[in-house]
Amino acid sequence: MTRERHLSFGGVTRQVLIAGGGLGGLAAGVACTRAGWDARLYEQAAQFSEFGAGIQLGPNATRILQGWGLGRELELVAAFPPWLRVRRAADAAPLGRLRLGPAFASRYGAPYATVHRADLQGLLLGAARQAGVHLKLSSRVMAVLPSSDAIGLRIAGDLEVEGDALIGADGLWSAVRSQVCSDGPPAFTGHLAYRALAVQADLPAALRSPEVTVWLGERLHVVAYPVRRGEWLNVVAIVEGKAPGRVEDWDQAAAGAELLRALGRQCAPLQDLVRAMPNWRLWALHDRPPMASADEMVRGRAVLLGDAAHPMRPYFAQGAGMAIEDAAALGGTLAMAADAGLDVPLALRRYALKRWERCARVQERSRRNGRIFHATGLMRWGRDLSLRLLGETLLDQPWLYRGPAR
Repeated sequence: MTRERHLSFGGVTRQVLIAGGGLGGLAAGVACTRAGWDARLYEQAAQFSEFGAGIQLGPNATRILQGWGLGRELELVAAFPPWLRVRRAADAAPLGRLRLGPAFASRYGAPYATVHRADLQGLLLGAARQAGVHLKLSSRVMAVLPSSDAIGLRIAGDLEVEGDALIGADGLWSAVRSQVCSDGPPAFTGHLAYRALAVQADLPAALRSPEVTVWLGERLHVVAYPVRRGEWLNVVAIVEGKAPGRVEDWDQAAAGAELLRALGRQCAPLQDLVRAMPNWRLWALHDRPPMASADEMVRGRAVLLGDAAHPMRPYFAQGAGMAIEDAAALGGTLAMAADAGLDVPLALRRYALKRWERCARVQERSRRNGRIFHATGLMRWGRDLSLRLLGETLLDQPWLYRGPAR
């Protein structure tokens, strides 16, 4: 068995182990190295890659990327929609709108961006490499190895590594969480997400859009927005149904005909959009209940981040944003710990205490939005009336976009 020991003694830089090389893990690596820690990231895949899906980033997340010096890189790959518009799926009637673009960026000090997931990962991967994060591929976590003054990982292939702290950033089906929390797997929500990407120039002119459009129907909704500098359109349709195939697989092949059947008798523009989008993919949405305490994010020298800590439904468009916020908060706490001479477990607990309530609030709002988006009967009627009367007030979220309290 090969052992790597990366522990700090006598003032030497402390070492943090990171399980997972997705958006949260790479962001954590950037934040920890900025805090003066030596970061070692272990990713089970043979290469860094992301499936083709879009992400919405509010000012609470883009502000952090700007603070890390990544604002220009984001501008080169993202789109910056001028409006968010909500329509009724049955007849395309407008329900509400929120002005984004320069006015929104001025209000919150950072823009609202839409970006291809692979482009955001590439941006964070470049930043991690530049920061000096040690990136280890083909490194599947097999076990967490705690001790009194360190924490370790056993990696497939009989490699053991040790450090001062461990970050579980290995996503919804986190191996780290399963070992340090032992609280079972996430639960299926009863919702299925279909997604597709298309070059806008290949779509009929009437279907191209620089905006975020949300279509609300009974027991379903569809979101469309631009990515890749506005050159591509990302569409996500969420319907209610039974989980297909392997629930852990979030990139299953799907047919547009299946989605059209699930949509039923919605308006012609929405059906035209679904027909025009190629290569539909499917995944079954899973989550966990909103966190109830900081204990769900920290256990001794192990902390959880992003989906490993607080997986959430996509109805608030904040999954990636919360992971980036987590990383920034953890980096700030670790930097403060070094300055104040705090021991590692205490510093990690401070991180969890700073994060759990805000993340739980976003988890709960995500669930609530799902109920509102998919409403039927009187609730749907009340939703539509409220959006018509108070659209911008309801759609804007100052408490969220201003970022966490410092």
